[in-house]
Amino acid sequence: MGRLCKCCKGFCKDFKEFAMRGNVIDMAIGLIIGKAFGDVVQSLVDDIILPPIGLLLGGVDFDNLTIEMHSFAYPNKPPVLLRYGAFIHHVIYLLVVSLTLFLIIILVSKLYKKAAKEKTEEQYTELKELSEDVKVLLEIRDLLASKTDVKS
Repeated sequence: MGRLCKCCKGFCKDFKEFAMRGNVIDMAIGLIIGKAFGDVVQSLVDDIILPPIGLLLGGVDFDNLTIEMHSFAYPNKPPVLLRYGAFIHHVIYLLVVSLTLFLIIILVSKLYKKAAKEKTEEQYTELKELSEDVKVLLEIRDLLASKTDVKS
C-alpha cells in the first residue's frame, strides 16, 4: 500500500509540473477561447447571415432543405433524406471562420513586421552612434598624427 501511495504522489507531482508549464496553460486558454469564438461564429452564421440569405431566396430555411430519395428496391421503406441545406450552412460557417482566421493572421503578421522594423531601426541607430564614436576616434588619431608630423 505504501508503495502505491508513493507511486501516486510521484505521478501527481510529475503531472503538476507538466500542467503548470507555460505551454500547456497557453494551449488550454487557446482551446477555451477557440470554443467561445466558434460559438460566436456559429451564432453569426445561424442568426445573422443565413436568415437574410434565406429571405432573399424566397423564405428558405436552410436547415430544412432536403432531397428525398425513394428506394425502388424497397418501396415500403421511408425515403432517405439528403440534407443539403445543412451542408450549405456548414460551408458558410467554414468560410466565415476561414476569413476571420485569415484576417487575424494578416494582422499578426503586420504586427510582427512592424516590431521587426522597429528593432532593425533601433539596431541601425546604435550602429550609427557607434560610428559617431569611431569618427571622434579618427579625428583624435588625425590630430595626434598631425602633431607628431609638426614636431618632426
